[in-house]
Amino acid sequence: MNAILKSISYIFHPLLMPCICVAFYFSKSPRFIPFPIIKAKLFTLALLTIILPILIFFLLKTLDKITTIHLATTKERILPLIINCAIVFLIIKYVLPSNEIVELYYFFVGALLSTLACLILAILNFKASIHMIASAGVFMFIIAMSIHYNINVNASIALFTIVIGAIATSRLHLYAHSNIELITGFFVGLIPQLILLNYWL
Repeated sequence: MNAILKSISYIFHPLLMPCICVAFYFSKSPRFIPFPIIKAKLFTLALLTIILPILIFFLLKTLDKITTIHLATTKERILPLIINCAIVFLIIKYVLPSNEIVELYYFFVGALLSTLACLILAILNFKASIHMIASAGVFMFIIAMSIHYNINVNASIALFTIVIGAIATSRLHLYAHSNIELITGFFVGLIPQLILLNYWL
């Protein structure tokens, strides 16, 4: 059981959530988008949201700026969060601008706002759960997308509800976060997506 709960934190790592969200959008959206464009977007996003952060992690670890991939202290979180804000801004500006796929544009705007909120909390010495921030943002986007396109994705919503519960259980089991840090993380991820629905739903 310990191994399973520990693996959940890696399987549903925050770095993977943007690509999961975008892949879900492309698989469920009724809009016609040429496959070469889909492939190019996913490849670019994987580079920017998975490969680049991993390389930056090893660089920061080499420079003794951070100790583990879990960013255990609020002090260790500040620089990676600033870098992540810059990466998300690049995605908004060049990969998914508002004149291409408006739904994904606002998803990443919400992700940027959530990251900024998490950064502010880290500066204030509060460690909100980044796992919960990322998963809650995707969860809200899935619900909004089902309303926007009037499609039945109840199975996906139910599955992601279970995933969020599993993530929270995993983080508590590993003593990575307290209840309040998990709850705060959930709402930090959810509320920006909810507010931005006014612009595209």
